[in-house]
Amino acid sequence: MYNEATVVGSVIEGLIPVFPNVVCVDDGSTDGSQEAARAAGAVVVQHPINLGQGAGLQTGIEYALQDPELGCIVTFDADGQHRVEDAQAMVARIYSGEADIVLGSRFLDSRTKISAMKRIVLKTAAVQSRMATGLPLTDAHNGLRAFNPYVARKLNLTQNRMAHASELVHQVAKIKPKWVEHPVVIIYTEYSKAKGQSLLNAVNILAELFFR
Repeated sequence: MYNEATVVGSVIEGLIPVFPNVVCVDDGSTDGSQEAARAAGAVVVQHPINLGQGAGLQTGIEYALQDPELGCIVTFDADGQHRVEDAQAMVARIYSGEADIVLGSRFLDSRTKISAMKRIVLKTAAVQSRMATGLPLTDAHNGLRAFNPYVARKLNLTQNRMAHASELVHQVAKIKPKWVEHPVVIIYTEYSKAKGQSLLNAVNILAELFFR
């Protein structure tokens, strides 16, 4: 998380009843997000400076792997755009042995309300990802994921901003785990749009895909 003090507490309070072990990686926030996350019941791991979302994910994965009883990791955004029930269903698919990694997709049904332009951008990103990796994903930039320790130990994210999502897909393609996509709903609030789910952010996704 980065400067999510206004929402992170309610997000964690929604998770705790279902997922009692919530690790919140604070990426150099200056607005008191750390205190809000701790007060809500999360373990907070802090970066001394802002290193970006990819570094935050890698830190969280490495922290979770220290638990010898770890069964599954869920990546869940701090801005309230994901639903706990979706994460719960994805974890169930991991524990059933159906997959090593379950990737959320907002395009497997019509429940997510998304602008036409952003839909085009994200669909284009998914096509580019399919061409680059061979994985026929419908949604390559969805932050809601669940995976087991086998996958977690093989991930090594070094890219930040939106590029880390593409990097993760590339690494999954190389790991060749059992994988599935799971239909999820993305909740676009005015807050989440302001934090990085805007059309400009979608354009940045394409820029990073085609000009890196």
